[in-house]
Amino acid sequence: MLQVAKLALAPLLLWQGRQVRRQALRLPEAAGPRSGMAGSGALALRLLIVGDSGGAGVGAATQDEALAGRLAQALALHLQGSVHWQLIARTGHTTADAIAHLAGAALEPADVLITALGVNDTVAQVSPRRWALQLQQLHELAVQRAGVRYSLHSAVPPMHAFPLLPQPLRWLMGAHAMRMNRMLGRSLLGQAQRGMQALPPHLHGSAAAELMAPDGFHPGPAGYKVWGESLAERIARDWVKSH
Repeated sequence: MLQVAKLALAPLLLWQGRQVRRQALRLPEAAGPRSGMAGSGALALRLLIVGDSGGAGVGAATQDEALAGRLAQALALHLQGSVHWQLIARTGHTTADAIAHLAGAALEPADVLITALGVNDTVAQVSPRRWALQLQQLHELAVQRAGVRYSLHSAVPPMHAFPLLPQPLRWLMGAHAMRMNRMLGRSLLGQAQRGMQALPPHLHGSAAAELMAPDGFHPGPAGYKVWGESLAERIARDWVKSH
């Protein structure tokens, strides 16, 4: 059904996609170092974050206000210690791009991998099965190169709720994003060393405006705080339970 709709609406969808790209407000990635330490006391966790523009902090002025900084700060509070973090992220990256980026990057040892990927894969209409396999490959690469012992994948955002996207493009992107998340969830069954975390509900929909950046597409500092705290709660729970 989705494939039939894509074919029938192809000319309109292509035109809408070009219009969105032409009119979208382009914001820079968050400034600042791509690694650091949050909290104080004994080292509690080493964190590796791999992502696209959301991982890179587009919509925030500095990395301290973006996903990496907010997540590390929240984890330091949860774990009552210091958290070392390293960020490997770039605007426009698909998961395949992120694999290549990670393969060529100088990595520090890490206990936990966080991925913030999937929006660009959805836009590119990467198949859900291929996306799930690529995330598996990314996890295995992080295990091999950084010693990661647990990976938490941030789910694709609910693109059907992105006000920036016109209809029917918004519907198509949202339907594909949901298929991606369902496939990832199925692929993770029985894998104790990996998990998936949905975005908090108040990061999308009509009530989310105050949490979003001016482009209406990325989180602002308040949105990154909510996202980071949600991931931190899940990591702290899973990490303490398994270690």
